[in-house]
Amino acid sequence: MIIVWGWSYFTSTSAKASLPWEIYDNSLYLSGLLSIGLMSITMMLATRPAWLETPFNGLDKVYRLHKWTGILAVAFAALHWLIEMGDDVIKSVFGQEGRLHDQDFSGFIDMMRDAAEDIGEWAVYLVFAMLVLTLWKRFPYKPWRYLHRAMPILYLLLVFHAAWLAPLIWWQQPIGLLMALLLVGGSIASILSLSQKVGRSRQVQGTILSVSSSTMGIIEVVCQLDNTWKGHHAGQFAFVTFDRSEGAHPFTIASSDQGKGQITFQIKALGDYTTDLDHKLRVGQAVTIEGPYGKFNFKRRKAKASQIWIAGGIGITPFLAWLEDLQIQPEQAPAAQLHYSTRNSATDPFVKRLQLVCSGLPSIKLYVHDGSQGEKLTTVQLLSQHARKGAMEVWFCGPSTWAKTLEKELRESVKGSLFFRKEAFELR
Repeated sequence: MIIVWGWSYFTSTSAKASLPWEIYDNSLYLSGLLSIGLMSITMMLATRPAWLETPFNGLDKVYRLHKWTGILAVAFAALHWLIEMGDDVIKSVFGQEGRLHDQDFSGFIDMMRDAAEDIGEWAVYLVFAMLVLTLWKRFPYKPWRYLHRAMPILYLLLVFHAAWLAPLIWWQQPIGLLMALLLVGGSIASILSLSQKVGRSRQVQGTILSVSSSTMGIIEVVCQLDNTWKGHHAGQFAFVTFDRSEGAHPFTIASSDQGKGQITFQIKALGDYTTDLDHKLRVGQAVTIEGPYGKFNFKRRKAKASQIWIAGGIGITPFLAWLEDLQIQPEQAPAAQLHYSTRNSATDPFVKRLQLVCSGLPSIKLYVHDGSQGEKLTTVQLLSQHARKGAMEVWFCGPSTWAKTLEKELRESVKGSLFFRKEAFELR
């Protein structure tokens, strides 16, 4: 966007203002362009475009980009607002001399530009408030979700603001074409979102076959899907809707694909939605599954790299799906270490399942780290069986703070190449 704006600016033959006012005007327009442009990208990414999974290595990475383009869009909107409020300062320091007069409009156009200015100001205030609530993790998810669904409306208001107040000369330059493409793409995405058509082509219907819970607060839900389900790969996830009023939530698919349309979810009670979820679900209840999505798999990047799988708590689910998938063709199992950290192995239902599936896969070395016994997985342990100059590939699924610590320590210690793959699915 900056390159196209610069190209349009430097090839323009229109009159230029004095330097202070030229800087002011172009800072105002460029910050507005970056804000609405990034917001347009944010809206388009929210449609969950499956074709972007391959270049971005998973929908989780697409959502991470969605999150940061949204944050940057609001940051540039704040800058745009501050610059707009600062024209009196420029006026008091440099005076009106050298400032280009605004083009005269009358009638309908003048009325629409005034409306666009007022609407844009109030829409920006609401976008600021939405960003604060999004970054405030203690704000409950359910009301946040309903507020977040209003974003397409705010975006369309800002499109109105941008389209009417952009310099008229832009529409005769490359910057106008780029802006038109972004505004049209973002508007289409907003309409799809408001009409609840996002992901509809990948949705299938099904019913709940069984619901059970463990002492660890983990709910196992087995679903039978209709014959439109095209199957999944181990390690993928899906958006699951048990109740339309609650909307769709992403959960890792914790079972391999058997070709029967059955999938299993292991759900940890971590928030206001998943708490007491087992009491809200019943056998025979209708369920909507959207997916599958994700590129979390154990395919080796380098032939001779040491492969290490690390899981904490409910993060073991994609690895279990991998191991179950390998039972059919155990000869395809890679040589890998699987480290599973649990609070108490005696009461953890995953431990026995892991031991059972790993018993038929001799190339997988299972290590269980029992927190109740003071056992904690450290970087030193991971490196004890690894040649420091050799390549290492780590597949991680667990708490994000632990992932950051492990990755930082490994990058400081491993002399060879390090590939550290972790899920980036943090919606807020």
